[in-house]
Amino acid sequence: MTDPLVLDNQVCFALYAANRAVTALYRPLLASLGLTYPQYLVMLVLWEAEAAGEPMRVSDLGQRLRLDSGTLTPLLKRLEQAKLVARSRSQQDERVVTLRLTPKGQALRERALDVPGQMLCRTGLDADALFALRDQLKALLSQLEQPRASSAQ
Repeated sequence: MTDPLVLDNQVCFALYAANRAVTALYRPLLASLGLTYPQYLVMLVLWEAEAAGEPMRVSDLGQRLRLDSGTLTPLLKRLEQAKLVARSRSQQDERVVTLRLTPKGQALRERALDVPGQMLCRTGLDADALFALRDQLKALLSQLEQPRASSAQ
């Protein structure tokens, strides 16, 4: 019988260790763009929103990346200082802050186009295996984010 309290038997540890390893693979690629991994994630969402012609509110960005404002605000400040994004308050509701890419932020997209392909090579997995893993992780996340009935009565 498999011991349930052995570290290597834990799904959480496999996810944690894989996350750290993947982030480490990204680090040198993103350093050449002047971005950290969390900043890259922000830029991905903003590039996607711009391509769709959709405005991006800070609150929507936080939901999409599953980040709270305490984590997101310093990230956005650094991207703003790097002149990659600009923030503006809504004139109708000053609580709403909207983001837009600057020309420098738009231009950075071209330089980032090689990152996904380079990451595929660095993982050593073929594209089908990597995409299947991504789909399994997305399904897991979807399942975990489902509202749960309280088991405590």
